Amino acid sequence: MNIDTLEKTAQAMLAPGRGILAMDESSPTCNKRFEALGIPATIEMRREYRTMLVSSSGLGDHIGGAILFDETLRDNTTDGRPFVQALQEQGIVPGIKVDTGAKDLALHPGEKVTEGLDGLGPRLAEYAELGARFAKWRAVYTVTDTLPSQACYTANAHALARYAALCQEHDIVPIVEPEVLMDGDHDLTRSFEVTQHAQQTVFAALADQAVDLRGIVLKPSMVISGAGAADRAGIKEVAQQTLRCLLSTVPAAVPGIAFLSGGQSDEEATQHLNTMNEIGGSLPWAVTFSYGRALQAAAMKRWAGHSDNVESARQVAFHRAQMNGAAALGQYSSEMEKAA
Repeated sequence: MNIDTLEKTAQAMLAPGRGILAMDESSPTCNKRFEALGIPATIEMRREYRTMLVSSSGLGDHIGGAILFDETLRDNTTDGRPFVQALQEQGIVPGIKVDTGAKDLALHPGEKVTEGLDGLGPRLAEYAELGARFAKWRAVYTVTDTLPSQACYTANAHALARYAALCQEHDIVPIVEPEVLMDGDHDLTRSFEVTQHAQQTVFAALADQAVDLRGIVLKPSMVISGAGAADRAGIKEVAQQTLRCLLSTVPAAVPGIAFLSGGQSDEEATQHLNTMNEIGGSLPWAVTFSYGRALQAAAMKRWAGHSDNVESARQVAFHRAQMNGAAALGQYSSEMEKAA
């Protein structure tokens, strides 16, 4: 492990005003989104769509890293360049999703544990050869009055920590993603309790596996009311409670926190991030974004599978990246949306 290499990669991913584009949807997930918009579910259409995303002029001004799916890391853009090269030409660090998905946790109905550790070392070595400099592994936690169980917290933290250790052994920065799901009617207090305990358990496991925190990126969910909650917390309250949670769990050695959007609307995700940077003061880590749908959904809808729409879809993708880049500096305002 070369900690200097890991730190340099993390700093490039989290440079001021830049975040991470999560474009690592599996082929079935991408196809499902295409089908909802009447787009043919083919590898050629996935290639055209992803080429549109990475070729937006100036994207690298606001995006420091892009998480790819295995298919994309090995593929070329429509003009014949490897996707890795297209990203590097924009100054964007290429990364790769390496988990194999959340599977049912034995003896714990309704809970999941993420798999993919078997053979991960050799896969990471190959991904590094292909140009990936960071990786992502996502754990999910379902929230009810009684869940998550301690078994779920422990199993997912252990898997995240072992994955992170393997990444660092291959000089790949691990994105550590413990996602507390928004599904449900839980309130902000319950979201705080679960998120805090999940993060505490993860950092204890990272310590057990000797992971160097200077060479990771944390990708947490925000402390936010469940999507079905009767009285959902407002923007400022979410920002305040999320920061309070992070300050109680995340060591200062971690270079940065890149939030997932987790089902929030585009502008809601941007507003929450901006408010955190406005009120946070002097935080020990960079606070930015690693959004998927909140960066992509509007552009995919605008593109709709038509080559004639590629340029306007690029502008939509760039706009959302620009808005979130401003939010990562605490410089976003809703007027910027109207101006665009």
